[in-house]
Amino acid sequence: MKNIDEFATIFIKYCQYEKNLSPKTLRSYIIDLKQFIFYLTINGHPLDILEIDKNAIRAYLQSISFLKPKSIKRKMATVKVLFNFLECEDKILVNPFRKIKIQIREPFKLPNVMDIKEIEKIIRSAYSIKPSTNSKIANSFKVRDIAVLELLFATGLRVSEICDLKTECINLVTGLIKVKGKGNKERIITVCNRETLRVLKEYHHLFHQMNRQNNNYFFLNRLNKRLSDQSVRFLVRKYARVAGFERNITPHVFRHTFATLLLEQDVDITYIQHLLGHSSITTTQLYTHVNGERQREILTQKHPRRHFVITQPLVV
Repeated sequence: MKNIDEFATIFIKYCQYEKNLSPKTLRSYIIDLKQFIFYLTINGHPLDILEIDKNAIRAYLQSISFLKPKSIKRKMATVKVLFNFLECEDKILVNPFRKIKIQIREPFKLPNVMDIKEIEKIIRSAYSIKPSTNSKIANSFKVRDIAVLELLFATGLRVSEICDLKTECINLVTGLIKVKGKGNKERIITVCNRETLRVLKEYHHLFHQMNRQNNNYFFLNRLNKRLSDQSVRFLVRKYARVAGFERNITPHVFRHTFATLLLEQDVDITYIQHLLGHSSITTTQLYTHVNGERQREILTQKHPRRHFVITQPLVV
């Protein structure tokens, strides 16, 4: 019997050592495959990879249909990648995914963005808030939070990219930052704003002089460990609430806003694609919506209806 559990383990090792996928992607694969195998087990489906057919795949798809389309799409993609691997390695003769067509449509949603005044309001709130104590440690954490917010807006980095930044990848003199993004692809982004660089230098001076030289991550927590993605989400929500925002503001909203505001300044979309680390221009085009204010400006100044005026009264 060629048990799927064994081959799932082999597949994960292949993804880790040969494809060099990120730990986050590996965790998602492991969770999704465990869920799939658990479903097969408790529902009496064969666990032999030679016996898993399109009917089992369809039944699993129906069992997760209550999830959001994005989650369903990801989970099915994980299972499909596993079977593609088994087929490529000649472990199965027939890939069940070749026998079915799965189309999962995600509803299109406009990105949640802020305008420049809202961004300024949040960042100012971080500068103005007073720490609970006047200790050096409390003040250093305030500076760290400001540095995170400034860097989110200055670069449009993903929250994981912010947290994974290593000290040696940031040149605080030139502002050059080497970022490792999805698929371990590296790109260079430059921080040009003097105020942002000043905050990053001040944070580095405070944090990495407090017996924290043993950790090479740039952003650290109270335990001298890598600042977690969840901690960044928490601090963004915290300062958004201080600024008076009722809607949910996340680090990704900063990323949306970064891209949208650059587009409104007529920056070429291919440059924005590089800055965001998108492998496909199609992904970047999701940011090409225009907000209400910009839309009003375009239609007022550019719409051809402005070229003629009718003064004739409506009622005669």
